Amino acid sequence: MKIAQVAPLHESVPPKLYGGTERIVAFLCDALVDLGHEVTLFACGDARTKAALVATRERALRLDPGPVHWELPAHVLQLAEVQRRADEFDLIHFHTDPIYFPVFAERARRTITTLHGRQDFTDLQLLYQHWPNFPLVCISRSQSSPISFVPDLSIVHHGLPLDLYHPPAEPRRDYLAFVGRMSPEKRPDRAIEIAERAGMALHMAAKIDPTEEVYFRREVQPLLQAAHVNYVGEIGEAQKSAFLGHAHALLFPIDWPEPFGLAMVEAMACGTPVIAWNCGSVPEIIDHGETGFIVASIEEAVEAVQRIGELDRARVRRRFEERFSAKTMARNYVALYERLLAGAARPSVAAAR
Repeated sequence: MKIAQVAPLHESVPPKLYGGTERIVAFLCDALVDLGHEVTLFACGDARTKAALVATRERALRLDPGPVHWELPAHVLQLAEVQRRADEFDLIHFHTDPIYFPVFAERARRTITTLHGRQDFTDLQLLYQHWPNFPLVCISRSQSSPISFVPDLSIVHHGLPLDLYHPPAEPRRDYLAFVGRMSPEKRPDRAIEIAERAGMALHMAAKIDPTEEVYFRREVQPLLQAAHVNYVGEIGEAQKSAFLGHAHALLFPIDWPEPFGLAMVEAMACGTPVIAWNCGSVPEIIDHGETGFIVASIEEAVEAVQRIGELDRARVRRRFEERFSAKTMARNYVALYERLLAGAARPSVAAAR
C-alpha cells in the first residue's frame, strides 16, 4: 500500500526530548516500511525516518529559535501540501488536529485519524457528529468512551520498537522514577510525597511546558528542595534505558483520564514495574500484580513500593514484548487500512481490536 502519514509539527519526528505523538508516528512509519509498505511522512525537515519525507517546515515548532507565536499557519501549509498530493496515496493517516475535515470531507473514507488526546470535550463531540464519515482510531478504550457514538471507531494501542530500550543486567533499584510533564494532571506532587513516605529517593525527568510554568513555580518547585528529590529535566531516548531500567519502579500518579500513558510502556520495556493511579487507560496497560500495581491512594502507592520486589522484572519485559511492540501496532493499523480500502462494513467499538 501507498500510505501517507501526517504528523503534528510541534515536535521533531521522533522528538529530541519529551513528546508522545511524534514518537508514535516515527515508530509506526518505520514499522510499516519494514512490513513492505510505501510510506510518505509529512512532517518537519528535522525528522528521522525510513519513510519518504515531505518537509513542510524546516524544524519543529517547539525548538524553533525564531519568533513562533501562532502555529496555525504552519499546519495550514502542511494541509495544503497533503491535499495537493492526496491522489498519490491509497490512504492518508492523520495524527493532527482535525482542521482537515472540511477539506477531505469528500474523500473521508480514504483517510484514517488517530486521536492522541482526551476526547471528552463538547466541541470535539459536536465535530464528529457533524462529520460522521471519518474513520477514527482511539489509543485506548477509556479514551473512546466519550465518543462511542462515532460510526467507525477502532482501538489500537501504541507500540515501541523492541530494540529501543533494554533492561540493565543488574538494576540498582535504589530510587523511584517519575517521567512526564510538570502539570497538575500528572501529579508530580503525589510522586514526591509517595517517595518521601516510602523512604526512597525520587528521580524526576520532566518537561516544564510554558503553559504550565505558573503551576510548576507555585506548586512543584518548592517541593524539589527536599533532600530525596533529584530533578534532572527532560531526557531523550538515549538516557531512558538507564534512567528507567535502574529504578525500583516508575510512579505514574495521574489525576486525569489519561488517553494512553506511553511512559508506562517505556518502563515495562526496561523491565521496570509501574505504580499507577486507577485513571484513564491505566487498567488497559498495567496487569495488576504482574507488571505493576494499580492504586487509588497515597497509602496504597506506598504499600505498592514495598511490594515491588514481588514482581519478576523479566516477566515485565516479556509482557511488553507480547503486547506493545511497534510491529504489533503497525499490523493492527494495516488491518484497518485494508478494511477501509475494501469498503468493509463499519465495526462497532466493542468489535474493534
